[in-house]
Amino acid sequence: MSGSHDVDSKPTDPMPPEKTSRGRDFKALTLHILSNHGLLVFGAVMVIIFALLLPQTFTGGSNVRAILGNNTTVALLALAEMVVIATGNYDLSIAYGVGLMHIVAMGLLTDASLPWPLVVIITIAAGGLIGWVNGALVEYAKIDSFIATLGVGTILYGIGSWYTNGTQLVGNVPQAFADLNDSKFLTLPLPTYMVAVVAILAWVCLEHVPIGRRLYAIGSNRKAAELTGVPARRLVMGAFVSSGLIVGLAGVLLAARLQVAQSSVGPEFLLPAFVGALLGATTIRPGRVNAWGTIVAVLVLAVGVAGLQQLGNSFFTEPIFQGAALIISVGLAGFASRRRKL
Repeated sequence: MSGSHDVDSKPTDPMPPEKTSRGRDFKALTLHILSNHGLLVFGAVMVIIFALLLPQTFTGGSNVRAILGNNTTVALLALAEMVVIATGNYDLSIAYGVGLMHIVAMGLLTDASLPWPLVVIITIAAGGLIGWVNGALVEYAKIDSFIATLGVGTILYGIGSWYTNGTQLVGNVPQAFADLNDSKFLTLPLPTYMVAVVAILAWVCLEHVPIGRRLYAIGSNRKAAELTGVPARRLVMGAFVSSGLIVGLAGVLLAARLQVAQSSVGPEFLLPAFVGALLGATTIRPGRVNAWGTIVAVLVLAVGVAGLQQLGNSFFTEPIFQGAALIISVGLAGFASRRRKL
């Protein structure tokens, strides 16, 4: 019959609107958490896993203090790199700089026998001078920052090798200088508080004063920033000098911790410092480098390396872990940036 219908065919009931809405909200929330706080989630998951696998050692106070104390140099170098990256540049000399600065500090203490407070001032100032040279090469000589700072870093490495003659520089270090690393306050190492002070200063400068907005503007679109009256050259020079000053401080603390100097120390800090700065751009303030994101990234890397070492993994797992983290950090940064444009 022309008007007959198949009694077995029934229209499919559409999904209730409230279920569809809840599904979209859950997906949006998940994407928001992953794109804005994925690093924090990853760090928390690592802590839980290592705590379950290593209940006797990983959760102890001594392990926490070791993680904080042993990663002071990386944290400072990551913050130094962060300041330069904010302007759209890179500083590959930071690791070689900290190597030379700890040689300078030890040389001034042992060979020149200068008072340790003067040694601290000279070493930090020398770091600032190196930063100024980097900035001048980039801004006045118009050399790409990647090439300029790599060249400067190689020269610094050569100077350190020449001064130490490829051997260790050993001498008696004043106890007060050694205490810069060994002293504790509320059970935490003194360098941890120094890192916190630098991070707070960087956070205030980048997030709460006009100079920070100008640095970010330069890094985002320099020509547009200059058209609005931003003194890009002066600010980029200032960023490189600030980075150098932080590297100088890192060199002082490294000398206080090692109490011996050699030219081979330094390059191994380059990858973790870069990873810390770039991975930090995926959290707290996703899409741009920021102080607290950098600190979180350094801690996540430190937790991962410490956990792998305590599990008995070989020495080569550390660079593999850091290299993978660098690739992931760049991917997450791109994902976060695309999410904000949607």
